[in-house]
Amino acid sequence: MKILAMVILGFSMLFAAVDINIANKDELTTLKGIGASKAEMIVKHRKTKCFKNVDELIEVKGIGEKTIEKNRKNLTASKCKK
Repeated sequence: MKILAMVILGFSMLFAAVDINIANKDELTTLKGIGASKAEMIVKHRKTKCFKNVDELIEVKGIGEKTIEKNRKNLTASKCKK
């Protein structure tokens, strides 16, 4: 079942960007250089402060400019609801 979920997530990456303000942990781990622990840190960070743009990912410990640049074409940040 996990394999099927990963295949589906993989195909979704081909057609849609990952929204860092609403993506779940599994969706975030499909990004290059983002494992389970960094995905969890992104989710935890946005509970206190939503991302106004993709570049604000730099505020998450362990995520640098190189990681953002590797994934930029696959990232988006929806409008903050708070």
